[in-house]
Amino acid sequence: MKPIESFDDLTTVTRDALVDLLYRLGDDELVLGHRNSEWTGLAPILEEDIAFSSMAQDEMGHAQVYYQMLHALGEPDPDTIAFSRKPREYRCASLVSLANDKNWAFCLLRQFLYDASETVRLTALCEGTLVPLAQAARKIRSEEKYHLMHGRSWVLRLGNATDESHERMQTALYEAYPHALGLFEPTAADEPLTLAGICPREEELRRQWESAVAPVLADAGLEQPETAQAAYGGRVGHHPESLTSLLNDMQIVYKIDPAAKW
Repeated sequence: MKPIESFDDLTTVTRDALVDLLYRLGDDELVLGHRNSEWTGLAPILEEDIAFSSMAQDEMGHAQVYYQMLHALGEPDPDTIAFSRKPREYRCASLVSLANDKNWAFCLLRQFLYDASETVRLTALCEGTLVPLAQAARKIRSEEKYHLMHGRSWVLRLGNATDESHERMQTALYEAYPHALGLFEPTAADEPLTLAGICPREEELRRQWESAVAPVLADAGLEQPETAQAAYGGRVGHHPESLTSLLNDMQIVYKIDPAAKW
């Protein structure tokens, strides 16, 4: 397909679909970044305290990239997007919204499943026709590969360590997997984005993701929940209550004085 060099070259239908996609991508990154930041000073070992703090910073930076694109498409500025919306206006998947609950196994497993999905999606966007998005995806993917390496190494290490660590990781996988499937919730944007060559349908990305995570889970001795039902709803604003609590914490300073300059 012919490359789309500028947002100005998009049809109205494709433009609306792109806005939907960018909100999904940005909100996933922002919310997971906040969840990871909650481990700062609390992770089990210093190495992971630093790792999760670094990943949190990366995720929030990536969210800003997507929000800046939205602003270029006529949406509000990034700070307004991040800090002014109500929970129902967010388009993040439930996987990133779920509370940490001091469950290290769950958070490691969540990070691995999410990073694997992001790698699949970013690779598709890099190969897509929309040049500005493809360029951004290449840069983000170069950073995210280290997140995936980190998650994969810990899943393998804890899955094959003690009986207790294996049991905790398996329990975390059963809990996280349906929500991970929710990352690939089909939306009305699928068809326009696919027809424009910007990215594949969600069902195709899910197939690629399942093929990518299956061998890692097998090597870790973990049973992949093949009959899990996808937890959909996040892409249309239906979220667990934990997202409301997160946004209250994240937005409190901004809401004191939205016009303040930092």
